[in-house]
Amino acid sequence: MHPMLNTAVKAARRAASIINRATFDLEKVTVTAKQQNDFVTEVDKAAEQAIIEVLLTAYPTHAILAEESGPSSNLNDESEFVWIIDPLDGTTNFIHGFPQYAVSIALQHKGLVTQAVVYDPVHNDLFTASKGGGAFLNNKRLRVSKTDRLAKALIGTGFVGGDRDPVLLQNFLKMFEVMTMNCHGLRRPGAATLDLAYVAAGRYDGFFEKNLNAWDIAAGALLVTEAGGLVSDFSGETGYLDSGDIIAGNPRVFAQMLHLLQPFA
Repeated sequence: MHPMLNTAVKAARRAASIINRATFDLEKVTVTAKQQNDFVTEVDKAAEQAIIEVLLTAYPTHAILAEESGPSSNLNDESEFVWIIDPLDGTTNFIHGFPQYAVSIALQHKGLVTQAVVYDPVHNDLFTASKGGGAFLNNKRLRVSKTDRLAKALIGTGFVGGDRDPVLLQNFLKMFEVMTMNCHGLRRPGAATLDLAYVAAGRYDGFFEKNLNAWDIAAGALLVTEAGGLVSDFSGETGYLDSGDIIAGNPRVFAQMLHLLQPFA
């Protein structure tokens, strides 16, 4: 395992220990609304701080882009190494005791994501990837599914979050309808990092969502590509980390999804 990936795994496990302790008494967890339908807990913040401490102890000059604390003071266009962190993706699920959430850590080197960790503390599933080195689940090599037709595919997605902008919501409902009419099944568990990891593992054949953040998709996207899948924005380009709009899937299903979703770019 690459030394930087090993450090990210250590950080993810440290965060997961904080998350797991909190699950024993969720009623005592302090919850704050960042905006309508978008929440943060003291657990998110503590987990993020634990991740940052592990990473910066090993690599004190690296920059940070984290969901709760934002960009570090040394993050700029010249930053060679940037850690992209979501300490608890699926906070709403976590608050309700719904067992679908994860820690996500990615390392971006000179603009390219090169290392990725997605850790599911509920099932003790550790997804890892290094650029050019493959994707793994608990040290077992991952490959995307072999499903060849969208009509036979199980697809993951997510609803728009935040303030529930009516235009964005209507746009999503149209996409939801199009995809529902053309795939075998559509699922929305509520944690994009895990959704992408599931594509890499062949549990989903594809995934799509709009208006995400870099920390929601950076690690998962590398998992998918290293498992033999394809990832793009809704125009078929590579700008998904900037736009937050993402389509991922095995090569055949991806192409069919892209054809249907390009009008929503």
